[in-house]
Amino acid sequence: MFTGIVEEVGTVVQTASEQNVMKLTIECHSILQDIHIGDSISVNGACLTVISFNNQTFDVQVIKGTENKTYLSELRKGSAVNLERAMSSQGRFGGHFVLGHVDDVGTIRRIQPSANSNIVTVQCPTTLTSQMVQQGSITVDGVSLTIFRLDNGQFDIHLIPETKRATILSTKKVGDKVHLEADMLFKYVQKAISKDESGLTKDKLSQFGF
Repeated sequence: MFTGIVEEVGTVVQTASEQNVMKLTIECHSILQDIHIGDSISVNGACLTVISFNNQTFDVQVIKGTENKTYLSELRKGSAVNLERAMSSQGRFGGHFVLGHVDDVGTIRRIQPSANSNIVTVQCPTTLTSQMVQQGSITVDGVSLTIFRLDNGQFDIHLIPETKRATILSTKKVGDKVHLEADMLFKYVQKAISKDESGLTKDKLSQFGF
């Protein structure tokens, strides 16, 4: 479980294929201060498992199922990546509940500078926008963000200066791919109200604050 608050931007220093499994070697600093074999690390929003590490880098494997749902296979030596360790039960919870299970890959269609942020339009399958709500949460390349405008097959996010400083989203260009994960809580609510036997209705959920 993650929060979508990026801890550090790391750098891919090596990619390799071992028995049809992709291995990424990532250089970083603060992530290594508390890391163990088997830990879950969010790499651009995809939950990967640490298989080895030293005082400068750590290694993760990308299995075919993950590779097919992400653009991780397109990462190369020198690629910058957003990193976040699994959520600590003792820390503050500043983002939203993020599983690190990428739902789909979106494409940046427009970047519009404004006075204090960049407005970024992301295109994605309509099956994914149907799981979003305006002013709700969305994870973009592992970053917890708010959906400011929602349309059929696309949505807008605002990148404030701190988000641009602390993540790789400031380097994204029109046409670039991004990993997307819809809000987990919305998925559970959507599934619950889709079942007639659940007894839940939109009116009841509204009474409970949803």
